[in-house]
Amino acid sequence: MNALVKGIHHITSLASDAQKNVDFYAGILGLRLVKKTINFDVPEIYHLYYGNEEGSPGTIMTFFPYPGIPQGRKGKGQLTVTSFSIPEHSIDYWTKRLDKFHIPYEKPEQRFSETVIYFEDPDGLGLELVANRWDKRLGFTYGKIPFQFAIKGFYGITLVEECYEKTANLLVDQMEHKFIAETGNRFRYSASGKPGDFVDILCSPEALKGLSGYGTVHHVAFATETDITQLAAREKLLEFGLDVTPVLNREYFLSIYFREPGGVLFEIATVSPGFSVDEPLKHLGESLKLPPWEEPNRASIEQVLPPIQLNLKKYED
Repeated sequence: MNALVKGIHHITSLASDAQKNVDFYAGILGLRLVKKTINFDVPEIYHLYYGNEEGSPGTIMTFFPYPGIPQGRKGKGQLTVTSFSIPEHSIDYWTKRLDKFHIPYEKPEQRFSETVIYFEDPDGLGLELVANRWDKRLGFTYGKIPFQFAIKGFYGITLVEECYEKTANLLVDQMEHKFIAETGNRFRYSASGKPGDFVDILCSPEALKGLSGYGTVHHVAFATETDITQLAAREKLLEFGLDVTPVLNREYFLSIYFREPGGVLFEIATVSPGFSVDEPLKHLGESLKLPPWEEPNRASIEQVLPPIQLNLKKYED
């Protein structure tokens, strides 16, 4: 029987400024802007998607840039760190690149059998680069970062919890994850056992409770193959006693949402139809895409949204 949940699909965070966000993720980190659309629930706000050149699940970092919202606080009940996978021998390249663009970072450290660099984006969002030899995925082959150093997609995520057991039980019993390893108060789980799908739970009862705002993660989405497997996963979660939303159409995937026992907002999103449904692969992210029900409002929406540009030349090596 095929697994209902297949690992991480995307991660969505809150940002303060759309252009600053594009400059950092497409410019400094060299991810591809794969979709420029709107928050379907708040159409005057962008929804920006970054990933690999195909916009594959497991590579997609998305943002709602809300001008004027307060800064959040990373803490208990949140996804506090998003980790990206980089090639094994690329640590020197990335430390020099972060230095070049004046991005502070912590000294590389060993975790399990990985080398990890922690840093933050301009809004304070927690990020890591994880150098490893196991990730066989291709990075952005024609982006501004040399191919041999390019980010391949996610490595995993870190959840900070009051205690890890309830969240771990949900992952294992209802979402088909397996226990991988532990070190100190860090417990690792994964649906596939491969880079891209690692879920680390930090058991930190002493931590302050996280507060939503720019620089924090809104939710993490896990992948499911089809609408049928999504409904089966939903039924399983309902039987577990969780409050799960009906299926919502996000144009590029179908979604259901629920909060895990520690308070982090989880989503389960379908793999299809994907980001090429409304623009060709070669031209992903080039124009503002609106859902059909908002097309009659395009003029007023475009008037409200601040203009953004891909100023990538200044981020070349």
